[in-house]
Amino acid sequence: MTTVPKVFSVKTTPKEILEKWYRLMTLGRAIDEKAPNYLKQAIGWSYHAPYAGHDGIQLAIGQTFEKEVDHIFLYYRDLLTALSCGLTAEEIILNGISKATDPSSGGRHMSNHFAKPAWNMHNVSSLTGNHTLHAVGVARAIKYYGEKAVAISVQGESSLSEGFVYEAINGASKEKLPVIFAIQDNGFGISVPKKDQTANRKVANNFTGFKNLRIIHCNGKDVFDSMNAMHEAKKHALETGMPVMVQANCIRIHSHSNSDRHELYRSEDERNYVQEYDPLFKYKRMLIRYERFTPKELESIENEAKIELKEAHKLALKAPDPDPNTYLDFVLPEPYIPQKYPNGTHQEAGEKKKLITALNETIKTEFRLNPDTFIWGQDMANKDKGGIFNVSKGLQQEFGPKRVFNAPIAEDFIVGTANGMSRYNEKIRIVIEGAEFADYFWPAMEQYVDSSHDYWRSNGKFTPNVTIRLASGGYIGGGLYHSQNIEGSLASIPGVRIVYPSFADDAAGLLRTAIRSRGMTMFMEPKALYNDPKAATVIPDDFEVPFGKARIRRNGDDLVMITYGNTTHMCLEAAEKLSKEGASVEVIDLRSLIPLDKQTILNSVKRIGKVMVVHEDKVHSGFGAEVASIIMEEAFEYLDGPVKRVGSSFTPVGFHRSFERIILPNTEKIYTTAKEILAY
Repeated sequence: MTTVPKVFSVKTTPKEILEKWYRLMTLGRAIDEKAPNYLKQAIGWSYHAPYAGHDGIQLAIGQTFEKEVDHIFLYYRDLLTALSCGLTAEEIILNGISKATDPSSGGRHMSNHFAKPAWNMHNVSSLTGNHTLHAVGVARAIKYYGEKAVAISVQGESSLSEGFVYEAINGASKEKLPVIFAIQDNGFGISVPKKDQTANRKVANNFTGFKNLRIIHCNGKDVFDSMNAMHEAKKHALETGMPVMVQANCIRIHSHSNSDRHELYRSEDERNYVQEYDPLFKYKRMLIRYERFTPKELESIENEAKIELKEAHKLALKAPDPDPNTYLDFVLPEPYIPQKYPNGTHQEAGEKKKLITALNETIKTEFRLNPDTFIWGQDMANKDKGGIFNVSKGLQQEFGPKRVFNAPIAEDFIVGTANGMSRYNEKIRIVIEGAEFADYFWPAMEQYVDSSHDYWRSNGKFTPNVTIRLASGGYIGGGLYHSQNIEGSLASIPGVRIVYPSFADDAAGLLRTAIRSRGMTMFMEPKALYNDPKAATVIPDDFEVPFGKARIRRNGDDLVMITYGNTTHMCLEAAEKLSKEGASVEVIDLRSLIPLDKQTILNSVKRIGKVMVVHEDKVHSGFGAEVASIIMEEAFEYLDGPVKRVGSSFTPVGFHRSFERIILPNTEKIYTTAKEILAY
């Protein structure tokens, strides 16, 4: 067994380790140089970011990673890192030419995004630095479960300009998490020089004021300096549980990628300079100078690498291409299927509970059922307060601050670390308050979009098991950032369920199903109904509501109203008023927008013939437009009049109550529109 030295040097490192490193570096560079040829031959690898010049630090990062123990998040330039982590040349090429057997995504994601989820080499998106938050989230799980492991986030220096990267580093510092932020600094963000990114020559020095964060600088072109830096970083993270940032000074020998031409922004002198400082050639010269290897020995290793690459190339070309007919696979995982209440209805009598009580009690019940359930957000755990509306009141007192805790006012951080923590173990279920009000959720959209296609992008290998709660809607006199609806905008993004209850029992049932399900659910809560008696209902123990199953709140024959959320109650009030005038109105409460219960909608439309769609959100591009389109496309011949929509005006919701009254829908507006349709 080879003894690994405490300090690596060309003189003291065992020869077999030096040989392994040279073999990896030689093979990696051979693949790196061959990659553009695949594009020229129209075989694939249409995106390739060459790593040449990053050799030392990439080799070291990969050698530091312990598969199936540590967790690592690579970025698009990490070809040698992936090889050093243990991927084979064949697996690298399978990714590059987008084959079905690519372990990262099976051809669903861009080439040069290397992963092997079975080893905790996580599939990441193309959003620069986005995975930093995921590394922090999984490190939170590492700390909670007491494992001796680290999370490694690998990225270029320009990604540190992103706001969510600051959020990640701040969070790791605050929570004292075992994360290594490995920064490969080659001086350019595509064509943007570092001086246009930051005032500090060394970007890591922007973070010197972060408590609990250790910063290590190294020469990323030098194998030994890089190896020592990463070895020390991991040792520190394991021993102290604290985060470390390793800034590796690198060079970029070639263009940013195969779609970039660096001669347009780099001088010939600079391009020649970086060629002279090629890390691979430097390592080779050192091995010969210090007589650790003869030139002939190294030439033999180089020839073996060429043979290995040739064989990997042949095998990869024979691998099957992705089947495009699988494009509908892995959009959403199969949800939890309710057993006791398969239709999400009940006839039980008893004491009515308010909607806010339903949410609070359901979360507590699910926390007792599954000890691997967590919740966090803003204002979540301050003494007796539980969220801005007290939905989570009493949770921290019962379940403790490690499962129920506050998050910084950083929505990207809240969502991103939920994604990351859920990667640690399939049994983990996370509930987050994505923002204090739905209107404040927009800073988290990078993470929301990224998480939405995690399941599809990873070819079914990972889905974030996260329920995002948002207090939504108006009728509270909140105004801008406190009274808007966002579900219409979110509904265009595949890969997330969106539910919007109107009554306390449905709130409990849908939340229970969301928490127990795999995948991500956006849980919209009509905050005006939290304590409203008209939303209070009897709630059976363990009540469950399936996704994609609407509920007919009132039967009728002359007109059907399709609605959800706050306007469900207004539709019921309008229907009651119309019944006194002799009109029979059916009210369908959608409850679930994605997936949508098309069958219940179409059955009622075909039977009744007159229909209106009502929701609180804007009529313009609101979710009702999708419902109306489905009706027009699939039930047009059954209609006895136009499909009418009622919602808010195409304006923000103003603060003064008079603005609310004119902008938002109400019972009278619904009643008036219904009369128009009935008279058609």
